[in-house]
Order: sequence, then structure tokens, then C-alpha cells
Amino acid sequence: MEIIGYVFVIIAFARLLAEGFERLGYPGFLGEITAGMILSAVLLDMPRNQMLLMAELGLFFLMISAGLEVTPEELHYAGKKTLPLYIATYIVMLLVTLPFTGWQLNSDAFIVAAIISTASAPIVLRLKRFFGEDFIHVALSYAVISEIMSLFIVYMMVRIHETPGNYTPVLESILKDALFIGIIMYVNYIIGIKHKVMIIRFLRRLKSDEAVFGLFMVLSTSLAFISDEIGLHFSIGGFMAGLMMHSDLVGTKQYDRLTTIVSGVTYGIFAPIFFAWRGLNFETELSFVVVEFFVLVYAVRLVLSSTIVRHRDVPTSVVRGAGIASFGVLGLLVGEIGFVSGVLSQHMYAMASLASVLGIFTSATLGRAVNHYQSKASKPAT
Repeated sequence: MEIIGYVFVIIAFARLLAEGFERLGYPGFLGEITAGMILSAVLLDMPRNQMLLMAELGLFFLMISAGLEVTPEELHYAGKKTLPLYIATYIVMLLVTLPFTGWQLNSDAFIVAAIISTASAPIVLRLKRFFGEDFIHVALSYAVISEIMSLFIVYMMVRIHETPGNYTPVLESILKDALFIGIIMYVNYIIGIKHKVMIIRFLRRLKSDEAVFGLFMVLSTSLAFISDEIGLHFSIGGFMAGLMMHSDLVGTKQYDRLTTIVSGVTYGIFAPIFFAWRGLNFETELSFVVVEFFVLVYAVRLVLSSTIVRHRDVPTSVVRGAGIASFGVLGLLVGEIGFVSGVLSQHMYAMASLASVLGIFTSATLGRAVNHYQSKASKPAT
């Protein structure tokens, strides 16, 4: 079967299970991941390199969509709260991981701690109905910070592994990454002050939505290429492009035109392939130690997150904590990068993979249960 046949089968089956999960009250992407897990036993002759490219496009568009959901200002203000939360979460997760790595502070410990500290921005967007619109920017800010840091940490471990004892390439990569993000944010700030009106007028002259989308894709792919060249993951460039194209800069009408097309392409075609691909490549092992690891990690992370982002009532605090502790499919990608690069052992990769998938299911279930309880409590007694 040609690659187009495999793509059709994956999208069709993924969307079918996504609809089923939506009817059960869960986000559809959980069905898409499950579809991939089922198809992994069926599509044995699938051309994996070509499907990997399709899945990477899915991640690229998902990160663009996440970037379009927030403005730099919202990310800045929410980040004041979520950056300390991420630092605290990473340190605690590193301590929780140590007993499972033989109390050795090695690449296994650093990478697994990064994986289990992550919340995926696309996942947060799909879970937002569980913990409310008013909290979305805080949760999304945490997700973005944790995703960037998890990718950064795994790539740092790879570079240290490649040049043991020589930390100059690592320091150079850190400086290049910081400079790239800093320049992008500064340029966006300057354009927003001096050239916003000119950009809005230019976009209004474009006769078709496709032209707006085409120009945006040129910007997105350019930033993705630069991001990849300096050692960041290419998806970070896609996110930065989406972050720059906020409604204050391009105008509400052009922003709506852009988000409509991006959303259709992302969630109609590429997102199902990406989530299914993560399910297809899901690696784990079922044992008491693995289950113990997940229960310990999730309980500690939920309590920590709920405490730091606490609300006036316990149910809302728990739902917010579950939103922050939603883990993420990007954690599977980080684990895969670490495992393929030889800096993450198969055992710890399997443990972190199971924790990532179960964390998404658990957060969705917990959020749904608390929301159901709150809705019943708010109904007047008859």
C-alpha cells in the first residue's frame, strides 16, 4: 500500500475513535492516541520515515495553533507565575525520579524529570473546558515554558553526550537559543509599536484567505528552519510565528481568517496523524515498579500544582492543578529523542512514556469528575 493509503487509514480510524471519546466526554485526541496504539499491531509494513515526516508536520501545526492562542503580553504576565511553578515542579520531579535511577544524577534523571514536568500546549487547549477559560492563559504559559525547557534539556544532554568534558558547545547553544528568542520577541515588540497600522493595511489588501495563510506559512517555516539550525526543535519556531501573529498586530479580521484556516488544517488533517503516530510509537512495560512510578509522580505533581495555583475552593484548585499536571504527548517525543540518541535508557523511557499517557487520561478524568460534581452542586434542590 502506498503512503497515501496509510495516511487515509490513520486519519479515518483516528477520527472515528476521537468521535467516540468525545461522546464519552473525553477530548478527541485521546481517541487518536488510542487509535495509534491499536494500529501499531496492524500497520506493520508502513513506511515509517514518510509517516514520521507527516507526524512532524502535525506537531508543527499544533505548536502554531498554540502560539496563535496567546499574545506575548499574556505569556509574559502569566509567565511570572508559571516560571517559578515550573522550576519548583522540575526540582521536585527530579527528586522523585532519583530512587528509580539508583540515586544517580545522570541523563536518565534529568530527561525523565523534564518529561514528567511537561504540560503540552496543544493538550492544554483541548482540555480547557475542564478547568475553565479564566485559567487557560496560566496553564498555556506553563505548557509553553515546560515544552521549551524539556526540548532544551534533552538536546543539552545529547550535546554533552556527544562532547563529554567539553561544555563550550553547550554554552554556545544556550547563547544562540536565548538570542534567537530574544530577537524574535524584540522585533515583535518594535513592529507592534511602529508598524502595526502598515501591516494591517497590507493584509487587508490581500484578496484571498489563502494569500494570508501563504505569507504566514513563509514566516512559520523560516523561523522553524532557523530554530532547527541553532539547535532548538523546529516546532519552537512554529510556536514563535503563531505568537507573533496576534490580533493586536494583524487586526481582528485577518487574525480570524488565519486561525480558521490553521485550525482546519491542523485538527482536520495533521493533528490526528501526530497523535496517532505517538500512539504507534508508544513504548512501555507493565510492572509494579512502572505503575508505582506513575502513581507517585502524578500524586506529587497534582498536590504541588494545586497548592501553588490554589483557588478559594478545593474543587477548582484540584481542576487547575490537573490542568497543569496534564503531562503531554510532547513528553513522548522528548523521550523518543533521548532514547534514539542514546542518552535515555529503555527502562526509563518506558516508565516516562506510560506516565505521560496515563497522566493525560487521569487529568481529563479528574477534571471531568470535578466539573460534574460542581454542576450537580450548583443545581437548586427540587
